Amino acid sequence: MSLVNLSHVCSHLNNASKARLGLTSIPNSKLHLKLCLALQAGGFISSVARGGPTPPPQHTLLGHPDTSNVEPVTQTNVASRRLWLGLKYWQSEPVLGKMKMVSKPTRRISIDVAGLREVIRGNKSGYVEGLRSPGESLYLSTDRGIMEARECVEKKVGGLVLCRIQ
Repeated sequence: MSLVNLSHVCSHLNNASKARLGLTSIPNSKLHLKLCLALQAGGFISSVARGGPTPPPQHTLLGHPDTSNVEPVTQTNVASRRLWLGLKYWQSEPVLGKMKMVSKPTRRISIDVAGLREVIRGNKSGYVEGLRSPGESLYLSTDRGIMEARECVEKKVGGLVLCRIQ
Protein backbone atom coordinates (compact mmCIF):
# COMPACT_ATOMS: atom_id res chain seq x y z
CA MET A 1 0.00 0.00 0.00
CA SER A 2 1.55 3.26 -1.12
CA LEU A 3 0.49 6.17 1.05
CA VAL A 4 2.58 8.54 -1.09
CA ASN A 5 0.38 7.90 -4.11
CA LEU A 6 -2.74 8.18 -1.94
CA SER A 7 -1.65 11.61 -0.71
CA HIS A 8 -1.27 12.68 -4.35
CA VAL A 9 -4.83 11.47 -4.99
CA CYS A 10 -6.12 13.46 -1.99
CA SER A 11 -4.50 16.68 -3.18
CA HIS A 12 -5.67 16.02 -6.76
CA LEU A 13 -9.28 15.59 -5.63
CA ASN A 14 -9.04 18.77 -3.52
CA ASN A 15 -7.76 20.72 -6.52
CA ALA A 16 -10.33 19.22 -8.91
CA SER A 17 -13.23 20.11 -6.63
CA LYS A 18 -11.91 23.65 -6.12
CA ALA A 19 -11.61 24.02 -9.90
CA ARG A 20 -15.24 22.81 -10.22
CA LEU A 21 -14.40 19.93 -12.57
CA GLY A 22 -17.19 17.50 -13.31
CA LEU A 23 -14.88 14.65 -14.28
CA THR A 24 -11.33 13.88 -13.27
CA SER A 25 -8.98 10.92 -13.41
CA ILE A 26 -6.52 9.33 -11.00
CA PRO A 27 -4.05 6.45 -11.46
CA ASN A 28 -5.63 3.01 -11.28
CA SER A 29 -4.65 0.85 -8.31
CA LYS A 30 -6.51 -1.48 -5.98
CA LEU A 31 -6.22 0.95 -3.06
CA HIS A 32 -7.46 3.91 -5.11
CA LEU A 33 -10.36 1.88 -6.48
CA LYS A 34 -11.46 0.66 -3.04
CA LEU A 35 -11.23 4.16 -1.56
CA CYS A 36 -13.17 5.69 -4.46
CA LEU A 37 -15.88 3.06 -4.14
CA ALA A 38 -16.10 3.85 -0.41
CA LEU A 39 -16.34 7.57 -1.26
CA GLN A 40 -19.09 6.80 -3.76
CA ALA A 41 -20.98 4.77 -1.15
CA GLY A 42 -20.59 7.70 1.25
CA GLY A 43 -22.07 10.09 -1.30
CA PHE A 44 -18.96 12.21 -1.90
CA ILE A 45 -18.48 11.33 -5.59
CA SER A 46 -21.07 10.40 -8.18
CA SER A 47 -19.37 7.78 -10.34
CA VAL A 48 -16.28 5.59 -10.62
CA ALA A 49 -15.28 4.10 -13.98
CA ARG A 50 -12.12 2.33 -15.10
CA GLY A 51 -10.70 3.47 -18.40
CA GLY A 52 -7.67 4.47 -20.38
CA PRO A 53 -6.07 7.86 -20.93
CA THR A 54 -9.26 9.21 -22.54
CA PRO A 55 -12.57 9.53 -20.66
CA PRO A 56 -14.99 6.62 -20.97
CA PRO A 57 -18.28 7.06 -22.84
CA GLN A 58 -21.07 8.88 -21.03
CA HIS A 59 -23.23 5.76 -20.61
CA THR A 60 -20.43 4.10 -18.62
CA LEU A 61 -20.34 7.02 -16.22
CA LEU A 62 -24.11 6.87 -15.74
CA GLY A 63 -23.87 3.29 -14.54
CA HIS A 64 -24.85 1.46 -17.74
CA PRO A 65 -21.61 -0.26 -18.80
CA ASP A 66 -21.30 -1.38 -22.39
CA THR A 67 -18.85 -4.28 -22.49
CA SER A 68 -18.74 -4.50 -26.28
CA ASN A 69 -15.97 -1.91 -26.72
CA VAL A 70 -14.01 -2.24 -23.46
CA GLU A 71 -10.27 -2.29 -24.04
CA PRO A 72 -8.71 -5.35 -22.37
CA VAL A 73 -5.87 -4.82 -19.91
CA THR A 74 -2.55 -6.06 -21.26
CA GLN A 75 1.10 -5.72 -20.21
CA THR A 76 1.55 -2.84 -22.65
CA ASN A 77 -1.35 -0.68 -21.45
CA VAL A 78 -1.53 -1.45 -17.72
CA ALA A 79 0.46 1.67 -16.81
CA SER A 80 -1.91 3.97 -18.71
CA ARG A 81 -5.08 2.73 -16.97
CA ARG A 82 -6.99 5.42 -15.06
CA LEU A 83 -9.94 5.68 -12.70
CA TRP A 84 -12.41 8.30 -13.94
CA LEU A 85 -14.36 9.96 -11.14
CA GLY A 86 -17.48 12.07 -11.42
CA LEU A 87 -17.49 14.83 -8.79
CA LYS A 88 -20.67 16.02 -7.08
CA TYR A 89 -21.80 19.57 -6.35
CA TRP A 90 -24.71 20.86 -4.28
CA GLN A 91 -25.86 24.48 -4.66
CA SER A 92 -22.62 25.39 -6.46
CA GLU A 93 -20.47 23.99 -3.64
CA PRO A 94 -18.43 20.79 -3.90
CA VAL A 95 -19.75 17.87 -1.84
CA LEU A 96 -16.16 16.66 -1.38
CA GLY A 97 -14.97 19.53 0.79
CA LYS A 98 -11.42 19.02 1.99
CA MET A 99 -9.69 15.66 1.89
CA LYS A 100 -6.48 15.22 3.84
CA MET A 101 -4.28 12.34 4.88
CA VAL A 102 -4.11 11.26 8.52
CA SER A 103 -1.47 8.55 8.16
CA LYS A 104 1.68 9.66 6.44
CA PRO A 105 4.26 7.47 4.68
CA THR A 106 6.65 8.11 7.58
CA ARG A 107 4.03 7.64 10.33
CA ARG A 108 1.26 5.11 9.90
CA ILE A 109 -1.51 5.56 12.45
CA SER A 110 -3.59 2.57 13.51
CA ILE A 111 -6.60 2.74 15.80
CA ASP A 112 -8.70 0.18 17.63
CA VAL A 113 -12.47 0.10 18.18
CA ALA A 114 -12.33 1.86 21.57
CA GLY A 115 -10.30 4.70 20.05
CA LEU A 116 -12.70 4.92 17.10
CA ARG A 117 -15.65 5.31 19.48
CA GLU A 118 -13.90 8.30 21.05
CA VAL A 119 -13.15 9.82 17.64
CA ILE A 120 -16.78 9.47 16.53
CA ARG A 121 -17.94 11.16 19.74
CA GLY A 122 -15.71 14.13 18.90
CA ASN A 123 -12.84 13.41 21.26
CA LYS A 124 -9.19 12.98 20.38
CA SER A 125 -7.73 9.48 20.52
CA GLY A 126 -3.96 9.26 20.16
CA TYR A 127 -2.96 11.19 17.04
CA VAL A 128 -6.47 11.23 15.54
CA GLU A 129 -8.66 14.29 16.12
CA GLY A 130 -12.36 13.77 16.78
CA LEU A 131 -15.09 14.24 14.17
CA ARG A 132 -16.65 17.66 14.72
CA SER A 133 -19.41 18.00 12.13
CA PRO A 134 -22.07 15.52 10.96
CA GLY A 135 -20.75 15.54 7.38
CA GLU A 136 -17.17 14.79 8.38
CA SER A 137 -15.88 11.29 7.63
CA LEU A 138 -12.82 9.24 8.47
CA TYR A 139 -11.77 6.32 6.24
CA LEU A 140 -9.81 3.32 7.48
CA SER A 141 -8.11 0.40 5.80
CA THR A 142 -9.17 -2.74 7.63
CA ASP A 143 -8.84 -6.44 6.99
CA ARG A 144 -12.41 -6.29 5.60
CA GLY A 145 -11.60 -3.52 3.10
CA ILE A 146 -11.77 0.26 3.27
CA MET A 147 -14.59 1.48 5.49
CA GLU A 148 -15.84 4.66 7.12
CA ALA A 149 -15.19 5.02 10.88
CA ARG A 150 -18.84 4.67 11.92
CA GLU A 151 -19.13 1.45 9.91
CA CYS A 152 -15.95 0.14 11.57
CA VAL A 153 -17.45 0.70 15.02
CA GLU A 154 -20.64 -1.12 13.99
CA LYS A 155 -18.61 -4.10 12.75
CA LYS A 156 -16.17 -3.85 15.71
CA VAL A 157 -13.02 -3.67 13.64
CA GLY A 158 -10.06 -1.26 13.76
CA GLY A 159 -7.35 -0.53 11.23
CA LEU A 160 -5.02 1.94 9.57
CA VAL A 161 -6.44 5.48 9.40
CA LEU A 162 -6.13 6.67 5.79
CA CYS A 163 -7.83 10.02 5.29
CA ARG A 164 -10.34 12.51 6.67
CA ILE A 165 -12.98 14.38 4.68
CA GLN A 166 -14.30 17.65 6.09
